[in-house]
Amino acid sequence: MNQTYAVTAVALVVLATVLIGALGLRISRTTSDFYVASRTVKPGLNAAAISGEYLSAASFLGIAGLILLQGPDMLWYPVGYTAGYLVLLVLVAAPLRRSGAYTIPDFAEARLESPAIRRLASLFVVGIGWLYLLPQLQGAGLTLEILTGAPPWLGGLVVAVVVTAAVAAGGMRSITFVQAFQYWLKLTALLVPALFLVAAWVGDDAPRVRFDAPAVFREHTVVRIHNTVRVQLEQPLTVGVVGSVDDVRYDGDQLTLAEGIHRINGATQLSFPRGTEVPQRASSGAGPFWSQPLAGGGREGSQLYATYGLIIATFLGTMGLPHVAVRFYTSPDGRAARRTTLVVLALVGVFYLLPPVYGALGRIYAPELAITGAADAAVLVLPERVIGGVTGDLLGALLAGGAFAAFLSTASGLTMSVAGVLSQDVLPSPGVRYFRLATVLAVAVPCAASVVATHVPVADAVALAFAVSASSFCPLLILGIWWRRLTPPGAAAGLLTGGGAALTAVLATRAGITPEGWVNTLLAWPAAWSVPLGFLTMVLVSLATPRHAPPGSAAILARLHLPETMLARPQQAEVKQRADTGSGAPDPTTPRVRR
Repeated sequence: MNQTYAVTAVALVVLATVLIGALGLRISRTTSDFYVASRTVKPGLNAAAISGEYLSAASFLGIAGLILLQGPDMLWYPVGYTAGYLVLLVLVAAPLRRSGAYTIPDFAEARLESPAIRRLASLFVVGIGWLYLLPQLQGAGLTLEILTGAPPWLGGLVVAVVVTAAVAAGGMRSITFVQAFQYWLKLTALLVPALFLVAAWVGDDAPRVRFDAPAVFREHTVVRIHNTVRVQLEQPLTVGVVGSVDDVRYDGDQLTLAEGIHRINGATQLSFPRGTEVPQRASSGAGPFWSQPLAGGGREGSQLYATYGLIIATFLGTMGLPHVAVRFYTSPDGRAARRTTLVVLALVGVFYLLPPVYGALGRIYAPELAITGAADAAVLVLPERVIGGVTGDLLGALLAGGAFAAFLSTASGLTMSVAGVLSQDVLPSPGVRYFRLATVLAVAVPCAASVVATHVPVADAVALAFAVSASSFCPLLILGIWWRRLTPPGAAAGLLTGGGAALTAVLATRAGITPEGWVNTLLAWPAAWSVPLGFLTMVLVSLATPRHAPPGSAAILARLHLPETMLARPQQAEVKQRADTGSGAPDPTTPRVRR
């Protein structure tokens, strides 16, 4: 890939982000502007902004990488990401907007009349936000490393600096325009190269193979393994080796590897003859075929569990993601929030038609990425592999710019949500000055963590955040909106039990301290048991503590479910009554609605 073109494209995306963000500095004047854009964002603009921040590195790079690794069985993966908005549309979108809250902790406190629940919810917002920010910064580092050979930490640092500047400049009003622009840029960046790549593939005289057939090397290929990997062989394989395999040193020898698992040390070079099937990377627990519940091999139960564990996480986790929820507070009213969600479904659905194209072509033209652990790079390297020349360089540069837009847009939304919580619940004052300080804190922690926690697959890391979100905020939002008997002790117990269990499970598996087999599978994909655990705990503890039910539950539930026009009438009548009577005190029987 031509580095000059790629770096220029990334620089242009960064410059456009800064300039659009600077526009927010000119039009953002109040605290409401910074937190929720004064609740004036129209459905079309809001939907583009939501889609821009939701379609993260996992969508732009990660899905294609998973399809490259595991074939067509991964085509269902984006369904969970998209279908999550159906649940959000039906159960959450409009009531969440009518709550009048700025953040999820605001909603929790208003619904349960408990500052303690607010503080607990704030901890989960910050934790989920940081867990989601980490793969965005790592993906940026991977992209810049591929483009220029820069150290992996540099790309994350660039994203951190640009996002901090954009969010601190104009808050929510600023990043709304930034994220809407970046959605259309990402869609264009995937669509245009995909058209060229498909046309080149159709004109290629290489023999056609089934999509679900094993990936093979189309020509003699030399693969350099940078980090130690373990591969699973289903049949003997003869390769040339310069380096260490199974801790034995070879210097250009032809080695026949038997069936089973083999360890290939870092800095090893493997030479594969033409037509050789690409080895699969080995994994513990659910194994490399967790996406294939009927794949055989005696592990159908664990594979089926892992598959549905991930479906539940993506399907129910969307509503609790802090950077998604906060955008619905910017809608003018509940009806606009629902219309926004419908448009989001269309925009996200169109986008997700494209990553599978790159994954399928990656299995043909870049199969070695499945061994090196750089499958997420398939989107970036395909133009050079398939087309080449100046056209390939230009298309690669366009994809590089789109990838950076994905990192910037999602990181902006996450930073906005985390900074909003930090400025309101941690720092001394919720004003604009402390919001800007909170923006720096929101980015600094995951930026530091991205330097330490390297080589985590982007899609896998994002799935962890979805699991924690589904286990904590999904029960809180659904029960808080639709069940009047929810109590503060019940909500606290559910958050700690469901969300805490999911967070502990995913951190334990990432640290590699869990045993192999079913235990690892249960902890690696916890949503199938942690989400029901969160719901059950909230319900049982709430039923056991009826005396702690908030006295204003009926009023807040009425506000959540009645249209704004119906809620406005009593308030207008109160104003008229006070004007007619000259009374300065409001009628205590009249419902009051925070605007």
